[in-house]
Amino acid sequence: MTSSTRDKMIAGAADLMSRGGVNATSMRDVVRHTATPRGSISHHFPDGKRQLIAEAVVFAGKQVSIPLEKAMSERGVIGGLRAFVASWRRRLEATGFEAGCPVLAVAVDRYVGEVSDKDDDTAQRHLLDLADGVFADWQQIMHTALLREGLAAERAERLATLVVASIEGTVAMCRASRSAAALDQVQEELETVLAAALARTAK
Repeated sequence: MTSSTRDKMIAGAADLMSRGGVNATSMRDVVRHTATPRGSISHHFPDGKRQLIAEAVVFAGKQVSIPLEKAMSERGVIGGLRAFVASWRRRLEATGFEAGCPVLAVAVDRYVGEVSDKDDDTAQRHLLDLADGVFADWQQIMHTALLREGLAAERAERLATLVVASIEGTVAMCRASRSAAALDQVQEELETVLAAALARTAK
């Protein structure tokens, strides 16, 4: 059992969470989904499902934050937004609108542990803290990019929150409608709002 097995299980858990939520993602499902040995569960995740789900949240967060930060640095706020939206569009379309955001799944799906779990409430609080941290990280990346282009800190903070909240909610809407139309509409409006805010800083 190598570290690649562990990584594969974490990525697989994140994928399953994005499709069916936290409670529909069992350790058995992860093993089946990733074609990994069942014995690898206790070896790599001695604290069981709660540990695997927690690490999947962190993994999912980085899968977005690393390319988002790169896009914001290289393309600016508007170009970074377009890259952010495009990455979600690709994800939705590649999975037939079956998969959304695993971090959002943690935020809306109350954790129910497995038999070995001793305290679901503690695990729930920990997972919510992790999800909150991921959203805050995405907001901070956007906030930093807006500051770099001249926006005042308070306005940049509000707009960063608007962008992250809008995209996360729209991804859920797209899954329900099985269409990227809402994502296209929200992108257009966000670009209008951001462009107007940035234009005022140039005066």
